[in-house]
Amino acid sequence: MADGTAALEVRAAEVFYGQLKVLDRVSLTVRGGEFVALLGSSGCGKTTLLRAICGFVPVAGGSIWAGGRDITKLPPDKRNMALVFQSYALWPHMTVAQNIGYGLKLRGTGRGEIAGRVGEMLKLLRLEGLGERRVTEISGGQRQRVALGRALAISPSILLLDEPLSNLDARVREEVRHEIKTLQQGLGITTVHVTHDREEAMVMADKIAILDAGRMVQIGTPEEVYNRPNSPFVASFMGASNAIRLPARRAQSGIEIAESAHTGAASIAASALDGATLERIDAASEIVAYFRGEDARLEPAGAGARDGLVLRGEIAQASYPGGHFRYAVTVGPDQFMVDDDRRYSVGAPIAVVLPLSRLHLYPAAGTPTKLN
Repeated sequence: MADGTAALEVRAAEVFYGQLKVLDRVSLTVRGGEFVALLGSSGCGKTTLLRAICGFVPVAGGSIWAGGRDITKLPPDKRNMALVFQSYALWPHMTVAQNIGYGLKLRGTGRGEIAGRVGEMLKLLRLEGLGERRVTEISGGQRQRVALGRALAISPSILLLDEPLSNLDARVREEVRHEIKTLQQGLGITTVHVTHDREEAMVMADKIAILDAGRMVQIGTPEEVYNRPNSPFVASFMGASNAIRLPARRAQSGIEIAESAHTGAASIAASALDGATLERIDAASEIVAYFRGEDARLEPAGAGARDGLVLRGEIAQASYPGGHFRYAVTVGPDQFMVDDDRRYSVGAPIAVVLPLSRLHLYPAAGTPTKLN
């Protein structure tokens, strides 16, 4: 649980690779004991930010603070941080115990103290009995624990994780991410975790920081960024990748959506909208509504809905991923993915009902962006 004090602060950091700016005045505050996920697509700058925090990448502007002191110019070994790499970076010729104790050995720690600390890590990470095995003789999930043990053995004040679960299969990845979160909470260690996996960030993090093209675009709790995305990019990245353009106007009572060739009319009361939504669409004559496929429901053609916005279309494709059907529904020039428990035939006319409370609304500006 975060203790309220700032363990790490990134203040308007800028990083260049040659002439290319890869971090553009990025700021981030991490409280003591907090688990923060840096989330974004490949190339957004999240790994560069992590490497700048630990000192492997110099910042051209701004500063980095840890524990209330400016560490911007300090080398990596003076920052009291530990980094777990995506590839684990374990020594294949060493045993599990030797890998875990490697950082302590570099620091000149005595053999007895190293052995005691390694024993603690083996027990903590459920690796008892594997200390004398070479890391090439253990599973991927166990190697991930060894890399984590090596990082924790030096008692860092901040733990940095660079997509450490990406090399694991889906079943093991789900198991290990819960183990890491449990361990982090038990130790109370401040953690920054880089991932491109939205579900991983939602499950593990106390706070999510979303980057896009080198800029920090939203920071908040998992619930905040999921339920109240502040931009079309964040909405799409957080799973609301269906987008439809709608004729609408701002009324005193809220937002009035007019009927069109493929959509019904609807009214959204101001009391049901947050202030940020009302402010950003105040002058819009046309809006774009983003929604998740699992939030929609399908009804027979011609159905109305007092509690939602109705889109009129037809089933273009159907599949069964397990537990429900997944449909591609054509609505005018657009196509949306919608999940439903019932079976419908391809080509059948259909009504897509969107609960008004689950729509994310933004002013229309060019073609709606879809990130699949």
